Amino acid sequence: MGFFANQMRSVIEWKDADPDLLIWRWNGTNDELKNASKLIINPGQAAIFVYEGQIKAIHDYPGMFELRTANLPFWTTISKIMQGFTSEHKANVYFIRITTFLNQKWGTKAPVKYTDPVYKFPVGLRAFGNFSFNITDPRKFFTEFVSNAEVYPISAIKNVIVDRIMQPLTNVLAQSGFSYAEVDSKRMDLSKQLSELVAPEFLPLGFEMSDFRIENTDFDEKTQERIDKISDKMADAHAINAMGNINNQGLNAYSTIERLNAMNTAAANPNGMAGMGVGMGAGMGLGAGMGMMGGFGAQQPQQAAGAPTTSCASCGASMAQNARFCPECGKPNTAGQVPCVHCGAQIKQGAKFCPECGKPQSANCPKCNAAIPGGVKFCPECGEKTQ
Repeated sequence: MGFFANQMRSVIEWKDADPDLLIWRWNGTNDELKNASKLIINPGQAAIFVYEGQIKAIHDYPGMFELRTANLPFWTTISKIMQGFTSEHKANVYFIRITTFLNQKWGTKAPVKYTDPVYKFPVGLRAFGNFSFNITDPRKFFTEFVSNAEVYPISAIKNVIVDRIMQPLTNVLAQSGFSYAEVDSKRMDLSKQLSELVAPEFLPLGFEMSDFRIENTDFDEKTQERIDKISDKMADAHAINAMGNINNQGLNAYSTIERLNAMNTAAANPNGMAGMGVGMGAGMGLGAGMGMMGGFGAQQPQQAAGAPTTSCASCGASMAQNARFCPECGKPNTAGQVPCVHCGAQIKQGAKFCPECGKPQSANCPKCNAAIPGGVKFCPECGEKTQ
């Protein structure tokens, strides 16, 4: 019965195509396809007719086609008695899916190595995403990839694509000028650059890659450690900048708290020489700091030896004579200042003109017409009240 079945004309069709296969070879009648057999091409398929080792026809649109071979039913097989009833007129049909394969996942097999253009340290980046592709030239694709394989899975072409994008991806990352902190926000730009660079390489192979995307990235362990160190340093720098607007009393309090933290750290490791040194230094600094803090604000910070001091006109607290504001109540320091004789603005004592209204600070006594310096309430000549 098998002999008789092989003598019949065949109806060749790829039914229920496996979604994981890109190419499938029809395997009926021991490759001795009988003349006038029918070939049915379904939508989204193409077929390559290989006869006597050569591509004789490519059908890339749906329909039913008749195949011509030298294998006549019964007669050819019987006439080949000297060849063991085997015909040399071998024929094969390969079906190819020519639809677009969407959302094919890809990922780097190992971290992509490049140097961060901003921080100048080595980066190991892993990237993940998806792409689409479709067969554009069945003949080229069959010749370059398939040869005599009975099946060709989609995963095989995915490996080809991923292998070929690794070096261009490294070049794009190195030449883009994007630091590690910018990569995620620039994924669309990187995807476009990489697609434009890589896509032309696949056209000579008979297929087209499209809609290439980088969906996610992460870094290897060593790179992440470097990034964490940079983040810590940047946080410290921001904290120092923010402390620039804090007054001296606040800075003293912060310094004291840091010394306490250092002492606690040293106390946790009393046997360590480094911890002992830190503890001693912190303790000495803490003593000086506590003297300055005076119980966190109960007393005023001591002034430098020999520095002139004055009392706040509002709260009476002692402060440096050249201080602009009182460290206790925050009001302006008016020591050594007098009101303008015309507008009342506080100006430096002995000033000849007011910096606010511009008027001279000398006046004449309304009684004796003697010259009176600014800020004087009674005439030094006749004692008449002037203000």
